[in-house]
Amino acid sequence: MLNFGGTEEKVVTREEFPLEKARDVLKDETIAVIGYGVQGPGQSLNLRDNGFNVIVGQRKGGSSWDKAVKDGWVPGETLFEIEEAADRGTIIQYLLSDAAQIEVWPRIKPYLTPGKALYFSHGFGITYNDRTNIIAPEGVDVILVAPKGSGTSLRRLFLEGRGLNSSFAIDQDATGRAFDRVVALGIGVGSGYLFETDFKREVYSDLTGERGTLMGAIQGIFEAQYDVLRANGHSPSEAFNETVEELTQSLMPLVAENGMDWMYANCSTTAQRGALDWKDKFRDAVKPVFEDLYQSVASGEEAQRSIDSNSQKDYRVKLEEELKELSESEMWQAGRTVRKLRPENAG
Repeated sequence: MLNFGGTEEKVVTREEFPLEKARDVLKDETIAVIGYGVQGPGQSLNLRDNGFNVIVGQRKGGSSWDKAVKDGWVPGETLFEIEEAADRGTIIQYLLSDAAQIEVWPRIKPYLTPGKALYFSHGFGITYNDRTNIIAPEGVDVILVAPKGSGTSLRRLFLEGRGLNSSFAIDQDATGRAFDRVVALGIGVGSGYLFETDFKREVYSDLTGERGTLMGAIQGIFEAQYDVLRANGHSPSEAFNETVEELTQSLMPLVAENGMDWMYANCSTTAQRGALDWKDKFRDAVKPVFEDLYQSVASGEEAQRSIDSNSQKDYRVKLEEELKELSESEMWQAGRTVRKLRPENAG
């Protein structure tokens, strides 16, 4: 247990549960990673490099199958069609997208025989099972490890000898071994440390974060400040540097290393005064939006919107149009130019 500002949390570190122990816990297991999209590559490659018995299940003939082959997975040996991988695995890591999990579930469920473990990295399918129909059989462990970042980041930090923190949860302990299994898997995929949650809290916090400070809110704030600077005569380069580049390249790495309190204490007195004067105004302005967002997540409204939109035949076309609009905005065109001018890219 660790104490965070007076609140105790159950946390597992690599010192408490070393890689050697994780290997021993899973020495007789076959980990079948179903899906090779966002989380699949990073988790499966890290597990493989850490010495676990891993196979991948993916639809043959698609781009993800080809990517898996390029990453060293061998068809017929470590790379199989989804059903065969699920049959071979004693632990099924269900890492398809939320929409694909719903679609593929009827094909996976017959292979969830007693004693196996069903592993997720997102609580969506289980938490909203009245909408997804993903209901695990009673005889299997249902566990979760959710890295707090993309699969790309998980892999990159692993190769750098570092780790990405993850949450873990147990929804169903049918074997009595669910805790050891989930923590061993968390260590195996490259977690820095593991903190306990449950499936509902994981998905509530995750959906709020994605729509909030991780992506939605930060893009909205970027747009607002950039637009105000441009409207008042500042050049694209100046507006982008003051809005995005200084934040991501200079300040956020220092915040990550030392905290925002340290940042406040180590900037100019002019910056300190302005930040202290304006932070509460921004907090008070956006907190009602976050409250609305959280209630939308908790009510299932966000989940249903996601399910409904992802199930439309023209969803991918509409999504590409929205992403293209974002990509072609002046701000992110300016960003591409600024990134090319960074010293490491110049010359």
